[in-house]
Parts: sequence; C-alpha cells; structure tokens
Amino acid sequence: MVENLKKGKRDQVGYGSSYRRGTEGDLGAKSEIGSVLGRQVWLIKPEKGAETSNPCLWMQAGVVDFKNCNNFYDCTRCKYDQGMLKQVERGKQISWQDAMRKKSALARVCRHSLTHRIERRVCAYDYECSKCDFDQAFEDVFSPKASPQPFGVRDVKGFQVPSDCYFHEGHTWAQIESGGYLRVGMDDFALKLLGKADAFDLPLTGKEISQGTAGWGFKREANQAEVLSPVNGVIVEVNARMREQPGIANREPYAGGWLFVVHTPEIKSAFKTLMDDSGSLTWMAGEVNKLEGMIEAVAGPLAADGGYMTDDIYGSLPGLGWKNLTRTFLKNP
Repeated sequence: MVENLKKGKRDQVGYGSSYRRGTEGDLGAKSEIGSVLGRQVWLIKPEKGAETSNPCLWMQAGVVDFKNCNNFYDCTRCKYDQGMLKQVERGKQISWQDAMRKKSALARVCRHSLTHRIERRVCAYDYECSKCDFDQAFEDVFSPKASPQPFGVRDVKGFQVPSDCYFHEGHTWAQIESGGYLRVGMDDFALKLLGKADAFDLPLTGKEISQGTAGWGFKREANQAEVLSPVNGVIVEVNARMREQPGIANREPYAGGWLFVVHTPEIKSAFKTLMDDSGSLTWMAGEVNKLEGMIEAVAGPLAADGGYMTDDIYGSLPGLGWKNLTRTFLKNP
C-alpha cells in the first residue's frame, strides 16, 4: 500500500557512524545528536570529524566542533544558544560573531549562508544582524514567500504523503520553517476529493488563527467547505497566487500550492497534536479505506485499480454528496 518514492540517503544526513529517523520528542536525547534535515528529525551518532547538513551557527563559526541545529534556526528561543551566550557573558566562551570577525574578509559570510539557507553572501554589517536590512528582509519577506519542496513523498493508494509534513485530521498540513514560521496547506487527499477549487477564501495577513477551528474556505460552484487550521498562530504571509490560480494547489499541494505562513511563539508545542511521519501513513490508509467504503455504497464494488480514485472524486461521483464528504473528512459541522 505504501510505496517509498524518495528515500533518505546517508549522504543527505552527513557522515556519521549511525543514524535513524526520529520524532520531535527525540530531540532532547543525550546519547544522539538531534538534527532537523528536510523537515525530518534524524538522530545521529557522529564519527570524529563528522559533518552535518543542518549546522548550528556556533559550529560554522568554529566555536564548537560539532552541533546540529534542533530549533529550526530560531536562535532567539534556542536553549543551546542562550546557554552559549551566558558563557560568553562570563568570559568563558567567545561568541560566534567574534569568531567570524577573526576570519579573512572573504570568509566572513552572512549567517544565512552559514546555515545553508541562501547562497554564499559576504556579511556587510560586521555581524550586527539587527542593523542589517537584508537580514530583516530575508526573515520577514523572502523566507515566508519561498515555495517548499516536499521530501520523502510516499504513495498511499494514489494519495501523496510527504514525510516532512505534519497532518491534522481535517486533511490539512503544516511544515516547519525557520525562525518560528509554519507553512500551511490542504493535503493531496482533500484536493483530489473535492476537485479543483473555483476560489480559496484565505485569511488576511495579521489575522490570528486557532488549531481545529475554521481557518479558510474552499469554494466550488455552489458548494463551500470550511477547512480547519492545523496550528495556532498569526498569519504573516498569504500565497497571492492562490487567489488568481487556485488550481496550483491541486497540481502542487505540498509545494507551490501552499496557502499561508503562520508565526507561532511555541513552534514545538504546535505539533504535539498533529500526526508525524509514521502516524500520517496509518491515518491516511484508514481515510482511504473509509472513502472506498463510501464509494462502494454508492457505485458498487471498485475496480482493481481503484475505480473512482481520480483527481476529482466528487466531480466523478457527485452522489457521494458534498456535505457528506466535507463532514466526514474535513470535519465540517
């Protein structure tokens, strides 16, 4: 039922004596180094001289030998960063900024280049990031607007389930971005179930949304559906392309079809009630089985290839009932 379309490989994790997939709860483990790579948690036991694909600023500056970022580059709320800063204040440790200032001019690259978020860019503000216009623009403008690329996409009877997304039972997803941002959208199942939207009724920037309550609307002809938000937070960016080309969501549900970006002060707690990599596969398989039962009740036994499992299930079989589908799968009242 579940087919791996893209497997994580050793060279994507970095050189280490061993590694394994993990969950958010494993990030505090002392015996292994927690790393968020491609929005998937990996736990690594590195060899001497190991490298990482998700490096901490303190490591890149040469202050520590090996440290993976496990806080999504949200340094202001990182316990490790705060601990290191206290050591700097006590005179027991050099800051990462001072370590970088000791390097040659061409080696003094932007902190976003150090963490592999942008191409190589030389720092022009002597690591006074709060005074840098580019730093502010990157965090507030460029990063939220970027389109993600799904990682580790699996197929569950024709429905895509990326391993780097966390799923809500209302068939919405959230991806962890850097700096406390979460990217949100509808999953492949919901979009194939309801077909192409004529319009999305998206919230405005600055609006506060709550997990499990109506976050936006889906409109198709005379039919409407409320879609539940997977997370709490404040809208900081809305995908303007969705207002003009809603069909992008169906073609690229986990990439260009994202709907908006949310900022939340507690990014880790936001995912406690969502389904991670392994849980989402079991849940999706159950949802597909439920849908197959509904189709058979209306149209008879499905063909061996899945029958009505098309890109527009409701359009192919309106007898399923719009309200029935949205009540069952999107948790509409």
